[in-house]
Amino acid sequence: MSEQNWERDVLEKLAMSAVQEQRRARHWGIFFKVLTLGYLFIVLFVFMGWMGKSESALSTGKHTALVDMEGVIAADSAASADNLIPSLQDAFKDKDTQGVILRINSPGGSPVQAGQINDEIRRLRAKYPAVPLYVVVGDVCASGGYYVAAAADKIFVDKASLIGSIGVLMDGFGFTGTMEKLGVERRLVTAGSNKGFMDPFSAVRPDQQEYAKQMLAQIHQQFIAVVRAGRGTRLKETPDTFSGLVWNGQAGVEMGLADGYGTVESVARDVIKAENVVDFTVKEGIADRLAKRFGMGVMSAIGYSTQGSGISLR
Repeated sequence: MSEQNWERDVLEKLAMSAVQEQRRARHWGIFFKVLTLGYLFIVLFVFMGWMGKSESALSTGKHTALVDMEGVIAADSAASADNLIPSLQDAFKDKDTQGVILRINSPGGSPVQAGQINDEIRRLRAKYPAVPLYVVVGDVCASGGYYVAAAADKIFVDKASLIGSIGVLMDGFGFTGTMEKLGVERRLVTAGSNKGFMDPFSAVRPDQQEYAKQMLAQIHQQFIAVVRAGRGTRLKETPDTFSGLVWNGQAGVEMGLADGYGTVESVARDVIKAENVVDFTVKEGIADRLAKRFGMGVMSAIGYSTQGSGISLR
């Protein structure tokens, strides 16, 4: 009987030892997996950080610096002041930069963002007087895009490019008729008689509509002043120049909204005299885009509204 107990004790000890060994192996396996995963994340983020940089770090010799402004101008877009201004600063301060080309393909957007970029271009041109900045227009350079372009030494277009649209708008929708048909009642409580300014679910108030027009007129005059200051005597004003109309590149040249025809390659070669083009555009890495999306998701989850006023240079 004692012999059977001895054998059972030995078997139990062996079994417990095997279980403990398996647990240790599993713990070490988890540890090494976590370590490997962390290493891969570090490598990935370092790589994405390099992907977010411009080619300027690799550039050698005299060159033309290129900065792209693509898409709608907004605080959370690739064509934001936060992206464009550092790109332009890097382009200007590089000792081998012979000239800067800002390639614009934008229908416009935020007057605030466009104004900040315009101001910075004028500051950089004053700081680096030997480095010219030229705008080359792609398909479209309208409204806020043209607000930015007006700060350039010269503007080059394709004869079929769209240019102009010097105006301001505030857009929105009204749903009062639909609500009445559906039997929906709007319950809006405010502290301040104008807190529900231009609410789309309430009837339009003439006094608020008039105030909005005055506000837009002020921004329009700011836009006009920027264009006149940038284009100077080259601008051939007509009653339609600041009406919000858009023109093709050929008409734009005739009206003094642009200076001539050109592409990035032709301006670099024939105007700046530096064929080597180096892209200084700050590119958003995957990490930056994920961070922005995560931030937007968090704000949405807590009910924070990211919708702007609706005022735009488009």
